[in-house]
Amino acid sequence: MRILVIGAAGKLGTAVTAALTGRGHEVLTAGRGSGELRYDITDPERITALYERAGRLDAVVGAAGDVPYKPVTEMAPEDYLSAFRGKVLSQLELVRQGVPRIADRGSFTLITGVLAREPIPAGSAASMANGAVEAFVRAAAIEIAPQRINAVSPTVFTESLPDYGDFFPGMEPVGLARVAQAYIRSVEGAQTGQIYQLP
Repeated sequence: MRILVIGAAGKLGTAVTAALTGRGHEVLTAGRGSGELRYDITDPERITALYERAGRLDAVVGAAGDVPYKPVTEMAPEDYLSAFRGKVLSQLELVRQGVPRIADRGSFTLITGVLAREPIPAGSAASMANGAVEAFVRAAAIEIAPQRINAVSPTVFTESLPDYGDFFPGMEPVGLARVAQAYIRSVEGAQTGQIYQLP
C-alpha cells in the first residue's frame, strides 16, 4: 500500500513508519517541520496542498496532535480552541478532504489517547480532544464505507516514562512497538469504527 503518515518524525510516528515500511508498504512521511512533505495540518488549506502533493493513497495515518496541559481554572477559551485545532480539527480535515483522494477501500487511522477515558489533573483539553476524535471515528465509519476509519488510543509510552510518567500515576505504560501493531491492524485489517485501546 501507499501510506501517508502524519507526524512521522515523532516517537510514535517513527515507530509506525518503521513498522509499516517493514511490512513492505510505501510510506510517505509528513510533518510540520520534518518529513518528505512539510505541511501544517492545523491549516485546512495546507492539508489540501498536502494531498495534492501526495497523489494517490491507500491509507492515511495520523500520529500527531498538540494540546495544552493546564488546570481547568487556568485554561482560557483559546487554550481549548488550540486543543481542538491541534488534535481534533486537523485529523477531521485529513478525513474530510481525504475521502475523495484515497482508494475506494482505503483507510484512515487517527490518534487519540488514554485521557479520553482516564483523565488526569491538568489534562482536560486532552480529554476533550481525544473524546471528540473517538466520537468522530464512530460517526464517520457509518458514512464513508467501504472506506474504513479507526483510532488508536494508547496510554503513556514506556519510552516516555522518564519525561511523563509522573503525570500518569498507576497507569500501565505501553511500548511503542505494541502501539505500532495497532496501526498495522487498522491499516491492513477489515474493521472500521474501532477504538484500539492500549493496553
